[in-house]
This record gives sequence, structure tokens and C-alpha cells, in this order.
Amino acid sequence: FRERVQDILPQLPAQHDHFLLRWLRGEDSTASPPVVEARCFFLLRYEMKREQRLPARMPLRTNFHVQKAEAMLRKHLEFRKHMKADTITTDWRPPEVIEKYLSGGMCGYDREGSPIWYDVIGPVDPKGLLLSASKQDFVKSKVRDCELLQKECDQQSEKLGKVVESITMIYDLEGLGLKHLWKPAIEAYGEVLTMFEDNYPEGLKRLFVIKGKSPKLFPVAYNLVKHFLSEDTRSKIIVLGANWQEVLLSYIHPDQLPAVYGGNLTDPDGDPRCRTRVSRGSEAERRASRLLRSPVVAPRLGGRWTEMRFALPRGRAPLPTSASRSTQIKYGGDVPRTYYVRESVKVQYDQSVSISRGSSHQLEYEILFPGCVLRWQFASDGADIGFGVFMKPRMGERRRAGDMLEVVPSQRYNAHLVPEDGSLTCTDPGVYVLRFDNTYSVFHSKRVGFTVEVLLSDGQAETPRGGGQAGPQKELDAGAQ
Repeated sequence: FRERVQDILPQLPAQHDHFLLRWLRGEDSTASPPVVEARCFFLLRYEMKREQRLPARMPLRTNFHVQKAEAMLRKHLEFRKHMKADTITTDWRPPEVIEKYLSGGMCGYDREGSPIWYDVIGPVDPKGLLLSASKQDFVKSKVRDCELLQKECDQQSEKLGKVVESITMIYDLEGLGLKHLWKPAIEAYGEVLTMFEDNYPEGLKRLFVIKGKSPKLFPVAYNLVKHFLSEDTRSKIIVLGANWQEVLLSYIHPDQLPAVYGGNLTDPDGDPRCRTRVSRGSEAERRASRLLRSPVVAPRLGGRWTEMRFALPRGRAPLPTSASRSTQIKYGGDVPRTYYVRESVKVQYDQSVSISRGSSHQLEYEILFPGCVLRWQFASDGADIGFGVFMKPRMGERRRAGDMLEVVPSQRYNAHLVPEDGSLTCTDPGVYVLRFDNTYSVFHSKRVGFTVEVLLSDGQAETPRGGGQAGPQKELDAGAQ
């Protein structure tokens, strides 16, 4: 594999064998490899085992597909050039609104010395962020985070005398709400996940999910993004239950875990959320340094293994020392409208309909499972349009608005000026009716573009019936709204 990519090696961020092995391990091929590739791998393991220099995390895996791994690596090099990844941590800063209101950050190390990254979802204002900055800036900021974390892994490798090549992530879903299921936000997040899968293989060691007080919404959210994740990444996701603090402490020492998550780590001012920068000389870090310091380091290897460093036998590996740079967890918040640079995100609607004056248009969806989410977006041409959500007993039978149960109150929206979007958690199975109302208009018909989706929880494979097959319904008077 090294010989195949010899021409691009000098341009890569690293040239040692561990970096190349990440691409061989990270490719997602299920095809059987050529026999020669398997033989090379077993010879590699045999020689390293004989010298007792086998990396702790090197898996016994034979489904290498060299050609696909080479293509991935060459594509990654083009990605790095396009994103200017080699200098992105020093020469580029995200827009102020992203720095202030996009949550997350690195804080502490797990018991094996890997950096820990926190994503705090609840306080994030996805619509405010995408109305205040471009999607490209959002993706680029995540590339910058990945590069910073990779540099942190390299520093930990030097410090601990063993290979640290992946991170631990903690997803805090406390406060997860319908606003986080906004379609443009999910699409932007999908681009970030795809970028991570394609360009940072084997970069994730494990991902802990803290469901918080929104356990019913989590399966819906996961179902929206799981198709962006490889099977290998999905296998690293650990969804925590009621004993989540106990589980975290089994992987992370208390002095490396913020107090809000069950550890002892606080800011110098005592903030348990570690929202301000932690100085290197803080008392918490001095305690961690004394506790985790170890004089044992792995020797460098000679010959062709000069650039590789390996873990010591289990039980003798040095524990991580205190943070080598200041860290911070940002908790985001609602974006002030003063940051907005646009009033809406451009959307391509799935359908459009012309609604005559004095008429309405109804879309029916039969929801079979409680906990599903109805999500909609719409815009009108020329003038405002009424919109509401109702329930009725059976599919197909036409009913006036006054004869149905009103779930989302009907009101008029200036959707010709600013496109509207919304969502509803369907707590009860039944037939839900999305109703566009133009009964109040005496002179003007309205054209409405719309997209409506039913979001199922993870594991709910059956598709709900409906989809807007009901046509325009004439209402005799405005009082029937």
C-alpha cells in the first residue's frame, strides 16, 4: 500500500505506518481481498508479535481492499487542499456567530489517554446558526475541530509513548427538541458526518449518548442521521441509561470528567460545566497530573518501524497527564437576530399546488405508531396562506375544519415573505390532516410549494399511509375554517 501511494506521501499530514493502516482499516469494503494482501498483513503481525511490538489497537482484520483505500486517500488529499486543512487551525477562524453559539469542545482525556470531545445539543439554535452563517462555514468549522483533535492525539502519542489515534465523544442530548429536527439542519449535519467518515477513518474510538429527558425523540433523531454512518461507526455508539454517570466514570477518571457529568473537574472559578478556559496550572489539573503521571514509556523502534510507537503490555501503559493546552466546552444558546444575514434558507419543495379563492387543500397522513414526527415546510406565492393541523377518525372521508380535532391551531402565515416550517410529535396514532386555508380570500388563488415528511423512530420500518393524495376541498363559508 505504501508503494502505491508513494507519490503523494510527502503531501500527507503523516507518513508513518499507523496513519496508512487507518485508511486500510477504515475502508468499508466487504469484498474478499486478494490473498497477497492477507499474507502481507499476517506477515506484518507475525514480525511485530515476535518483537513484542504489536500495537494494542491493531485489529485482526483481513478485509483490506487496497485499491479502495488508495482511492479514499487520494480523494482525502484533494479534500485537504480544498479546505486548506494543513493551515486551517492557524490561518482560519470561524465566523463570530459560530464561535459563540455552536456548542461543543474538548475537555480532558479518557483512561487510555484519548482526548474527549463534547457535543451539547440541547442549547443549540440550528435555525439561527444557518440564518447567520453559511453551511460551508459550519462544515469548515468542523474540519478545523477534527484537525485540532488530530494534533491533540499526536501530542498525546508523544507524551505517553504509545499511539493515540482516536477520540472519545460524549453527545449530551438533554434538551433535544423538535427545533433540532429542522430539515436544513439535518442536511447540514449529514454533510458533516459524511465528511468525517470519508476523511478521518478510525478517528472515533467510542461515542457515548446521554439521552437526558428526551428519550422518545432520540430514536427519531437517530433514524434521520444513521444512514450517514458506516456500520463500524454505528457499532461504537453506546446509548447510556439511568446509570450513565457510573458508565462514564468507568472509562474516564473523575479528575478528567467535568463535575456536571459526575466527575471532579471544574473551572478555576468552580464552574462544574467547564465553560471557561481551564488553565494548565489549575489545581484540578495539578491533581490529575500527580495521579496520572507515569515514568514508563514505550521505546522507539529501529529500522523500518522508526516512525511507529506502540503501547506497552496491558497494565503497564502510562496514564494520561494533564491537559497540554487550554480547553473549553461551549454551550451555545439562541442566536440573536442581529447576526442574521438572511431571512430563510433556500429549500427545494417536493410538491406544489394551486389553491383557488375561497378553497382549502388537505393532506392526509395515517400515523400508525405513537412518537412519530410530522415535519413540514411551505412557501406561498404573492400573498399569505392559512395553515393548521387536524385529526379525524378515518382516511378518505372529507370533513370541514370545524368537524375535526384541531391539533395545531390554524392561522395565516406570511409565507410569501418568509417560508414557514414546523413539526409535531404525534403522541396518538390516527389520521392527521395538514390543511392549507385560502377560504378567506375573495379574489386571489394561491400557489403553495411544500414538503411534508413523516419521521419514524429507529426500528419502525413500516411506512405510514397517506402523503397528500386528497385534493382541494371547497368550503362553503369562511366560518367553517
